[in-house]
Amino acid sequence: MKLQAILLGLIITTVAFLAAACDKVTVARLIDNPSKYANKEVGIIGTVSNSYGVSILGQGGGIYKVNDGTGSIWVVTQRGVPTEGARVGVKGKVQNGVVYNGKNYGLGMIENDRKIQ
Repeated sequence: MKLQAILLGLIITTVAFLAAACDKVTVARLIDNPSKYANKEVGIIGTVSNSYGVSILGQGGGIYKVNDGTGSIWVVTQRGVPTEGARVGVKGKVQNGVVYNGKNYGLGMIENDRKIQ
């Protein structure tokens, strides 16, 4: 019971974090109408399904895929990437043609902030 209360608190905190600064959307909505969200800051909540990161001289960065149950989207970050399976709340700008390490990942987000549950 105590674990459920903690998890509920984390979810509420994440939702409040995202709602305060941007529109929370589903990945399906982003994919269905990318021009509506292009270069706008949005928030999504989901589970990390893939992640690729680089750390050179203490400088992190990478790309990770978030699945919210309606679809998946790649997120580019200047920080270290979260581990696969982590639940995250991400806010960032939607961009078509997200490129990381010379590879184009298509529709994605440029991360501005992140909370890990």
